[in-house]
Amino acid sequence: MTHTYDVVILGGGTGGYITAIRAAQLGKTVAVVERDKLGGTCLHRGCIPSKALLRSAEVYSTMKEAEAFGVEASGLSLNFGKVQERKNKTVQQLHSGVQMLMKKHKIDVYYGNGRIVGPSIFSPKAGAVAVEQEDGDVITLVNSHLVIATGSRPRIIPGLEPDGERVFSSDEALELEALPPSIIIVGGGVIGVEWASMLNDFGVEVTIVEAERRLLPLEDEDVSKELARLFAKRGIRILTGVKVQADTLEKHADGVTIAAAAEGAESSEVLTAGALLVSVGRAPNVEGIGLENTDVKLERGFIRVNEWQQTAEPHIYAIGDCTGGPQLAHAAAHMGIVAAEHLSGDAQTAFHGGHVPRCVYTRPEIASVGLTEREAREAGRSVKIGKFPYQALGKAIVHGEPNGFAKVVTDAETDDILGVHLIGERATDMIGEAALAQLLNASVWEMAQLIRPHPTLAEALGEAVLAVDGRSLAM
Repeated sequence: MTHTYDVVILGGGTGGYITAIRAAQLGKTVAVVERDKLGGTCLHRGCIPSKALLRSAEVYSTMKEAEAFGVEASGLSLNFGKVQERKNKTVQQLHSGVQMLMKKHKIDVYYGNGRIVGPSIFSPKAGAVAVEQEDGDVITLVNSHLVIATGSRPRIIPGLEPDGERVFSSDEALELEALPPSIIIVGGGVIGVEWASMLNDFGVEVTIVEAERRLLPLEDEDVSKELARLFAKRGIRILTGVKVQADTLEKHADGVTIAAAAEGAESSEVLTAGALLVSVGRAPNVEGIGLENTDVKLERGFIRVNEWQQTAEPHIYAIGDCTGGPQLAHAAAHMGIVAAEHLSGDAQTAFHGGHVPRCVYTRPEIASVGLTEREAREAGRSVKIGKFPYQALGKAIVHGEPNGFAKVVTDAETDDILGVHLIGERATDMIGEAALAQLLNASVWEMAQLIRPHPTLAEALGEAVLAVDGRSLAM
């Protein structure tokens, strides 16, 4: 059976379904091929379920400290079964919403394994998609344009393969029926520190093992240092510059043991915990989708694209995690919009990775956009820094969350904002202002003219901008 569309999207995650909606808005006939559920990793195994768990952890932590706010309570306990139930309901609600959007925009959805086919009797060029459905039937979707949005999966360390009982990736950890008493987290990147923060708030004893010299090695060094300080204060053990030795892993009835050592060290330390979580990044889903039937090129295992998300075959686009760009749902969505508009002849602006805000949902939250201080200096820029602590912020003190700061990295010669870095209460909700400033190439003077309401957490960014020139009014 064969069907013809203007656009076919291989993958129904955030990037995929947003691409589909934008293409449909531009008058294209659109189909989405999804092997699992619409919403993909973000909705079912990433952003949404993990943030639902983090929210429960935040509430639990806040209630344990309620007495400091004059609220006295007794009998506080954690029902992890209900935590998981709330998470699942949240996912189901949003999944229904995505399905409704597909119907609203008259987008056809085909469930099954999609594979790109080369030139055939159906099409003179590569890009048609053969969809093998659950009953074994194969439907061929012929298209004028194909968008590959196959996403990524947790990267696995040989010897530390997840078993869902003692060793977990983030996928399996989301389905935990009970919390372990203690856990070793291998990897101190975004996923690792989010799980560390969450599990610590739930009362789990946490040890992070990170091979690099600091947590969050891609973020600003001041932010990494502050997070490590606050984590240590909460009792989270942090081992940086240390690697686990996968061949030493032993599983027991009540947990695991594994050796870890610093590079060049003559001896190692044996770590013991109830479980092990591996969070060492994500690998692109590019295998088994038929790329060999096309001229699409890979670079470091990712699909190579230009600024309009086109591959080496101009009618085939790729977006999201499989391209090696920022592995963030909102980045994938924006890539999809760029691709849909470009293939429709309505191109607005190309994708610019430097404009993508980055968010880490630890306690406290972390958010950033643009260059770190080190990156700016390594790029040869003459740098000026403005920094403002949350402890001087009225709203942060009212909230009982005075830890963290706002940091602004600027060019001393041009006065341009090069990067903004936040660590503190609701940082992820505030980074949008900085992202807009980055997009508009705002200067320090321009950002300083914005009148921010008082008392708000957003004042931290305003004061940090003023601090660039020593003009902060609250320090």
